[in-house]
Amino acid sequence: MSHPLVSVVMPVHNGGKYIRDAVESVFAQEVPLELLVIDDGSVDDTEKVLDAYKGREDFRYLKNKKNIGAAGSRNKGVRHAKGKYVAFLDADDWWEKGKLKKQVKVLEKTGYVLCSTGRELVNPDGTSTGKYIPVKEKITYRELLKHNSINCSSVLVRRSVIGRFPMEHDDSHEDYITWLKILQKYRWGAGINEPLLKYRLSEGGKSRNKWKSAAMTYKVYRYMGFGWWKSAVLFASYAVHGLWKYR
Repeated sequence: MSHPLVSVVMPVHNGGKYIRDAVESVFAQEVPLELLVIDDGSVDDTEKVLDAYKGREDFRYLKNKKNIGAAGSRNKGVRHAKGKYVAFLDADDWWEKGKLKKQVKVLEKTGYVLCSTGRELVNPDGTSTGKYIPVKEKITYRELLKHNSINCSSVLVRRSVIGRFPMEHDDSHEDYITWLKILQKYRWGAGINEPLLKYRLSEGGKSRNKWKSAAMTYKVYRYMGFGWWKSAVLFASYAVHGLWKYR
């Protein structure tokens, strides 16, 4: 598609089991879009599953010569994107129909550069856990410092902005650093408090390994340039919010 409104960037590594659900949810959106799948060295049947979409004008498949990680793959997708906006979706998550349309409307109305949504947590088999993580309608840099309320698979952001804030430091929560830098400059982001993202809890995911996730969050604050004391205070706030979020 020569002039998509939204470029959807989907990194994948051995995601053949779930990626069809993710792709179908993208093509069920109600906006002109392109989907860029960045295959980060999959050795399962991911490419075979995606063969069904390779004839579509709005589908692009890019395979990395070597494994560069999710952050590097997202950055690569952004560099190849053509849309006014970029959305990220992990290959094991999926969206509700109309998610992108609602986000575009909010960004056009508010003039903000980034929009997130609420998310429903689902089990590995796709069934609901009954847990929902909300998001405020206005997300501030100050609040985001205390806890990361923005899930990467829920984000819609202006391409002109995300291109200046690539994801770095994949030994931490690299997407969290990017959202912080964006809101540090632009002050506010928008939120749609609806479960428009279905977030799959995988056995090896960050949400399952709380200690690893905690250590990575502390690194976020250090990479943002904060001293150890401020980092410790912010980390304490993160820990409290984390206990509430997954209670």
